[in-house]
Amino acid sequence: MPARGRAEADEADAPKKAAARRRSEPKRRTRGDRPRRRRFSLLRFAFRMTFTLAILGVIGVGAIVAYYAATLPPVAEWSVPDRPPNVAILAEDGQLIANRGDTGGRAVKLEDLPKYVPQAVVAIEDRRYYSHPGIDPIGLTRAMATNLTSGRLEQGGSTLTQQLAKNMFLTPSRTIERKIQEMLFAVWLEMKYSKDEILGMYLNRVYLGAGATGIDGAAHRYFDKPAEELTLSEAAMIAGLLKAPTYYAPTNDLERSRTRAGLVLDAMHDVGFINDTDYEYAKAHPASVAKPKVATSGGYVADWVAEVLPDFAGSVSQDIVVETTVNLELQELAQSALQGILDKDGAAKGVSQGAVVMLDGSGAVKALVGGRKYGDSQYNRAVSAKRQPGSSFKPFVYLAALEHGLTPNSMRIDQPTRIGNWEPQNYSRKYRGPVSLQTALAHSINTVAAQLAAEVGPKTVVSVAHRMGIESPLEPNASIALGTSEVTLLELTTAFVPFSNGGIGVIPHVVRRIRTADGQLLYERRGGGPGQVVDLRNVGMMNQMLHAVVANGTGHNSQIDGWQTAGKTGTSQDWRDAWFVGYSAFFTAGVWFGNDDNSPTKRATGGSLPAELWKTLMNKVQEGMVPADLPGMDQVPQVVETAPENYEVQYGQPVANAPQQFEPNSAARGGPSDWIPPDQGRQNRGGGFLSRLFGG
Repeated sequence: MPARGRAEADEADAPKKAAARRRSEPKRRTRGDRPRRRRFSLLRFAFRMTFTLAILGVIGVGAIVAYYAATLPPVAEWSVPDRPPNVAILAEDGQLIANRGDTGGRAVKLEDLPKYVPQAVVAIEDRRYYSHPGIDPIGLTRAMATNLTSGRLEQGGSTLTQQLAKNMFLTPSRTIERKIQEMLFAVWLEMKYSKDEILGMYLNRVYLGAGATGIDGAAHRYFDKPAEELTLSEAAMIAGLLKAPTYYAPTNDLERSRTRAGLVLDAMHDVGFINDTDYEYAKAHPASVAKPKVATSGGYVADWVAEVLPDFAGSVSQDIVVETTVNLELQELAQSALQGILDKDGAAKGVSQGAVVMLDGSGAVKALVGGRKYGDSQYNRAVSAKRQPGSSFKPFVYLAALEHGLTPNSMRIDQPTRIGNWEPQNYSRKYRGPVSLQTALAHSINTVAAQLAAEVGPKTVVSVAHRMGIESPLEPNASIALGTSEVTLLELTTAFVPFSNGGIGVIPHVVRRIRTADGQLLYERRGGGPGQVVDLRNVGMMNQMLHAVVANGTGHNSQIDGWQTAGKTGTSQDWRDAWFVGYSAFFTAGVWFGNDDNSPTKRATGGSLPAELWKTLMNKVQEGMVPADLPGMDQVPQVVETAPENYEVQYGQPVANAPQQFEPNSAARGGPSDWIPPDQGRQNRGGGFLSRLFGG
């Protein structure tokens, strides 16, 4: 193309090229064309930060929960531990004596309780119990806010399910770990059990103060009734204990407990569990604590039953019911009478403790009191305390003599006596001269008892005592005649029973029947025992002699009008122990008084406080019964025996002008071999420890 033509063409394209260049160049912005910058938003920033922190918090909490969850056993191994079994101990008429076990009450079913009992607990402890899944976020948040505001831990925020989880699975420590584990267990419980099942478990396991665990234990402890019989005001008082069982226990401060119960009633009314009428009545009639039975009279029996229970039922893994032989009315009388006589005369006699045992002719325990006041001392002096029985042991010496051919009318000389290096002395420090065995036993003459023991041999006396029912080891020495070997009140009383029942040995027993809470029989006593341990003729002779103790001897304070009774007093070294064991044809009872530190009394003898208490008990137990004679007395020989004519020459005159006690009779046992002669050179010599032993 010619140059001119190209120039014209370029000239024609110039505007187009200029336009293209303008389009390709950046557009110059004016002040008005600049975009508006966003303003900083504090609200938006806070929201974003909160959201971020929440996400991080959830992750953190999840990590912590996962960490502590990993420390727990696998879920497949989780299980609700068995509730500690309760042992309900019943009297012979079915009345409850006491509960034993860790709970103090039996397990009860929720449906058997008055509806206001669980409602009271829900109202005051966990109002949203039936709507939350084991953890209550609202309650937890409220608790956190309250604690932060107050600056101290006032609320825990735990639901009833969490409390149950803590009680069953965890320690009471307050740590983050324990709280998280508590929540995990609570959720698991909610997934595995219904709300009513969880509430039932809670009510049967929660501690409610004063040693009571579970709703039934608390009902008996505070109101002396089963949980099924609780009133509305009583249910409110028990529910009020949950916050602080010891602090609010009505046994500590009744008014404080009533105030707390009023708050429970307010809560129940607010949520609609009770109507206006019931609310106003319960507020106007607050619960009162039941007056405890006299010194918790059944406590000693219950402890003894719990002690021997494994011998009959083995290991106890479920609630059981033990039916005993105890007469609860007599039991309470024995406790109150013992306590009353100690309150009245204990200080004057220097006596601070006592014990009582009563058995029937089969050895069944009708009453057993192990001390003055169970609440002050649970030591069972009737079963466990071994003390010297003093002269109350003499019947076994005399029985051994009868089995060697003597009779109640056989004569022995009451005079200074020496056996080896031992010189027994009488309580009165005086001597009667020739006396029959009956008189010697009635007046508890020590010299004659010692002579008889030496004549038959101490080992024979030990054998007789063991055959009769004494189980403690006995020392076969000369002083055994005066009861120097220690025994318990229970075994001594048991050993007297054959005198009352015709010579049949017995085993003391208190357990009659054992069954599970649902009625399955585990044990039932069907009799059994040693059988005949004393010939009926000898029983009759012993009864004649021991009846004389009561009729005109050391036990005269125990006489009961219209009844033929028998027994023996006993007083140990330095008046440390005072005993009386006696019986009728139906019952045998033993009473002991003394001091736990073995200190001497103020000359308390078996014929004083023990005989008086024995009389009170026997009058009560035989009330309305037809009197019966003691067995075997119709077989007692009536031959009267005399001392040898020349006893004064051979043995000396112990007491000037000693009275002749019995009429002479040609059937007398003859010869000096019937007596143990004293050492003439030691008659006036002072003795040591054993020579100062006295009989009562």
